[in-house]
Amino acid sequence: MKLGMLTACLPSWSLEQIADYASGQGYQCLEVACWPGGPGRPFEASHLPVARWNGEEVEKTKALLERTGLEISSLAFYENNLIGDLARREEIRTHVKACIDAAQSLGVETVGTFVGRDVTKSVVDNMAEAERIFPELVDYAGERGVKIVIENCVMEGWHPDGYPANLAYSPELWEWLTTKLGLYLNWDPSHLTWIGIDPVETIRPFAKYIAHAQAKDLELFPEKRNQYGFFGVVDKGGNPWEMGWWRFRVPGRGQVDWPRVVDRLYEVGFTGTLSVEHEDPLWGGTPEKVVEGLRIAYGTLRPLIGDVDL
Repeated sequence: MKLGMLTACLPSWSLEQIADYASGQGYQCLEVACWPGGPGRPFEASHLPVARWNGEEVEKTKALLERTGLEISSLAFYENNLIGDLARREEIRTHVKACIDAAQSLGVETVGTFVGRDVTKSVVDNMAEAERIFPELVDYAGERGVKIVIENCVMEGWHPDGYPANLAYSPELWEWLTTKLGLYLNWDPSHLTWIGIDPVETIRPFAKYIAHAQAKDLELFPEKRNQYGFFGVVDKGGNPWEMGWWRFRVPGRGQVDWPRVVDRLYEVGFTGTLSVEHEDPLWGGTPEKVVEGLRIAYGTLRPLIGDVDL
């Protein structure tokens, strides 16, 4: 198992700056954010220009990895592949394919995205649509030696009432997306924690589908849940992601039991990357605070990850 970090938490830094920091801190891998350029939601970044990928970019990236001793564990483009706007859906699909092409050229085994959801339709109708559109993407990736991994984020901010808007949030849906769609998991315990699922107990049943894993923690405020309910505060103050009774934290500052998580990953033979996804509001806002959050995460996780896999 290797310890990595998702680059999206430092959108104003170049990939070279991030690689130099990560290598110096002791991280071994980068999960590289590959959104197209331009403004987006928080925690999006453009650290590889996959839409205009060419031989020069390939050689430049390989040289950076060789100089810093890092590996790229995955390319990240987490967008709504079932969005109701069909023109936007096609843009997303095209960019996912560009990420797959870039991954192939760099020898990267996985590309991460979301299943998503058309929030004007039922879950069942969305599942039928996913079964129509995803097989071609999965085949495209497979022909290039790449796996598509889906993060199990709820993406409640995409739904006007804060309901799940990424059809990958529960093990029930994992059964469907792995066996029916041919997708894999970028497994993240934080999202499972707030919806009431013990993340450790989901690892063994889906071990063969966990191709990549993310390390994000979560802090719960049960007294606020008693006021707002599971679906969160109604008046979100213009922030669709405000639930009011929990917040993301860096590993070690929330409820996730990281020794149990890492131990179970070792137990099932996971030899991939555990990638820190930093969305902690206490350690955000400036690059200096973000870097401190990444240092805290490293200090929490590195002692748990041995140098020899079981």
